[in-house]
Amino acid sequence: MSKWSFYTSNEIKPAGWLKRQLEIQAEGLAGNLDKIWPDVRDSAWIGGDREGWERVPYWLDGFIPLAYLLENEDMISRAKKYIDAILSSQKQDGWICPCSDEERKTYDTWAVQLISKVLVVYYECSGDERIPPIVYAVLKNYYELLKNGTVRLFGWGKFRWFETFIAINFVYRRHKEAWLQELAEILKAQGTNYDDHTQLWKRPLNHWRLETHIVNLVMMLKSEAVSCELLGASYTDHAEELRSLLAQYNGTVYESFTGDECLSGLSAIQGTELCGIVEQMYSYELLYAYTGDSKWAERLEVLAFNALPAAISEDMWTHQYDQMSNQISCEKFLGHPIFGTNDGEAHLFGLEPHFGCCTANFGQGWPKFTLSAFMHKENTIVNAVMVPGELHADGVHILLETEYPFKNSARYKIASDKDFTFVVRIPSFAKNVKINGETFGGSELRLDIPCGEQEIFVEFETVPQFEKRPHGLHAVKCGSLIFALPIPYTTNMLEYEKDGVIRQYPYCDYELIPQDDWNYGFCSEALSVKTGAVSGVPFSAKHPPVVIDAALQQIDWGYEERYDTVCAKIPGATAPISEVRQMELIPYGCAKLRMTELPFVK
Repeated sequence: MSKWSFYTSNEIKPAGWLKRQLEIQAEGLAGNLDKIWPDVRDSAWIGGDREGWERVPYWLDGFIPLAYLLENEDMISRAKKYIDAILSSQKQDGWICPCSDEERKTYDTWAVQLISKVLVVYYECSGDERIPPIVYAVLKNYYELLKNGTVRLFGWGKFRWFETFIAINFVYRRHKEAWLQELAEILKAQGTNYDDHTQLWKRPLNHWRLETHIVNLVMMLKSEAVSCELLGASYTDHAEELRSLLAQYNGTVYESFTGDECLSGLSAIQGTELCGIVEQMYSYELLYAYTGDSKWAERLEVLAFNALPAAISEDMWTHQYDQMSNQISCEKFLGHPIFGTNDGEAHLFGLEPHFGCCTANFGQGWPKFTLSAFMHKENTIVNAVMVPGELHADGVHILLETEYPFKNSARYKIASDKDFTFVVRIPSFAKNVKINGETFGGSELRLDIPCGEQEIFVEFETVPQFEKRPHGLHAVKCGSLIFALPIPYTTNMLEYEKDGVIRQYPYCDYELIPQDDWNYGFCSEALSVKTGAVSGVPFSAKHPPVVIDAALQQIDWGYEERYDTVCAKIPGATAPISEVRQMELIPYGCAKLRMTELPFVK
């Protein structure tokens, strides 16, 4: 059994800067793919002639909770149109994916696993009672096909077998039938055992393979948590062992791993695929829910407040496939790209840079993060992530007013028809924590809340500090925020058509061309934090809500060999070649061109 359960989009609502972030997403690419992108607009899932595999389910996975969180009736009706079309095409035996009976053997059933999960998401948002028996039939059919050998796991389905457990657990809570446990065992038996491939993570190669694919690996982190109960196994926190190994050889400053799109080693100039970021967030959301271990929620914050906004334009009409920590330019590579297994346009901001999976999938990031803010178990409610929002559930109303992570305070206004226990997760980096003015020490605030109304005011301090990075570099962190030196740039807008897909404003492609120096090193350990207002664009480069003043000097850093748009992985020299300059570092998520990992000058 899980430690915490999720609330639904009817019970949780975003507020403040988080609501604005969701509104921008709804007005941008993820909120409009069904109008402009052939692979969603004309998909085989709804009777069209375009892609009939993962892209519509990926898109719905974020579009559905976004629509319901914002109570946007137009978006809700558009989501229902897709769900209705998918349900209407389900075969008598339960098969639901858009392929013929003869094609099933060669159809990668990753799509079965994914659409099953999406239907659960839809039910949890809509309460549509058609869904539970539909999901039951899909899984029963999947079980029968796997058991009799009509289909077997291969390709993506083999490496993502555990994703099916979102739907299996959903059905098992309603029907504790033996075939569901058998299905669980078949999936595990036919699925990949990642322990057999960990040696491949230690020395990444420029070779595309499923065993080192970044999205597979971040999905994998939740596999034990979501499957152990049905498999009759004890939870061992194997995710921590696997995560630590990945971080040791491929770690990034923003708590993910290099993967462009397979593991790429320890380097600030290798990329991380955006699909990997949102799927890692989802894994951490589930890991926290299943285990209650605060480390997963804290790592989730770092991804959400840094890596997610960094790879998406401020208007959320374009995104990158790959982001780099030290990203001095986003211009097409004229020769061989720096990326291990991605093309020379993967770091451009656009509609479909490199490949369309991230176009469809990035939309799940913010909505599912919002739904992770509050969780519950019996008569206890936990605030897992301190972001602005409201909870209305079971006679309890909690309004959370905060500008965290940009400011370190939160006011909880509670009105309840009953007594309950309220838990607030306190970040491990919080200093001088006070609750209603009284000093508090501990990682978890636990209060018995009586029936009635009251307020709880939480405040704490965070101290900016340098974090050691590989190759003698350092990054600045303050709480969950990473800070980077922004590089001013101009944009080169690219409007064109490719493979029948039109790129035109606002969903065209953009190159970002640097207009200032980037070759700096730190020359002092003094760091000064300044906070301001959160603007209508929460992760704005022009109006960052918090900045850090730091002393820097230019160095003869140099470019990576054979490139003139990529800084060297390791600076060529660290002797200063300029006077000291006081410069502003801004949140990593605000800076599209940036230097994040720098040396100290010598």
